[in-house]
Amino acid sequence: MRVAIIGAGNVGSGLAGAAVAAGHQVTVAAAHEENAVKVAEQVGGTSAASAADASQGADVVVLAVPAGVAADVLGEIKGTGAVVVDATNPLNETYSDLTTSGTSHAEQLAAVVPGVRLVKAFNTVFASRLGDASEAGQPLDGYYAGDDDAAKQVVAELLTSLGFRPIDAGGLRMARSLEELAFLNISLNARNGWTWQSGWRLTGPTV
Repeated sequence: MRVAIIGAGNVGSGLAGAAVAAGHQVTVAAAHEENAVKVAEQVGGTSAASAADASQGADVVVLAVPAGVAADVLGEIKGTGAVVVDATNPLNETYSDLTTSGTSHAEQLAAVVPGVRLVKAFNTVFASRLGDASEAGQPLDGYYAGDDDAAKQVVAELLTSLGFRPIDAGGLRMARSLEELAFLNISLNARNGWTWQSGWRLTGPTV
């Protein structure tokens, strides 16, 4: 796939490295172009001067930016027609809660830019596990949610290529649960002094 990653922080760089290793063509853009250049050089991808430039011709565009700026970025790329992955988590400034109530950040993004092919995914995976998608020989779960079935299939294929077990959580309304699931994992690691390596896997019969 041609994958554009907007953001050069821990999540953006981790996802860029994993995607390149899986054989995808990766372009990175960031608020500060020098950061995008650095990450692209490190992982073997290419960099772009802006989110709009990175998303041109992309199959998938991943928003790996702070939740507070995601709507602005989405506005820049809304005309590309690519599948857009919201990998953000709407944490407050003290990381003690989410900024949303009764909805999800993904739903808010979809309302800002109607018609976007938006899928919530990768937000439940720590950056440290993006290139290490298995535990004890079993793949970690890659949960995703959205209202566009074709877009979700593209994201499922991307998750699979990176070594995750893709699990369709349902429509975009279920992004609320995925954002809370991510918040739970973050809180557990922060409270207990864990090493930020934990991941989710649903066990038991699923067929």
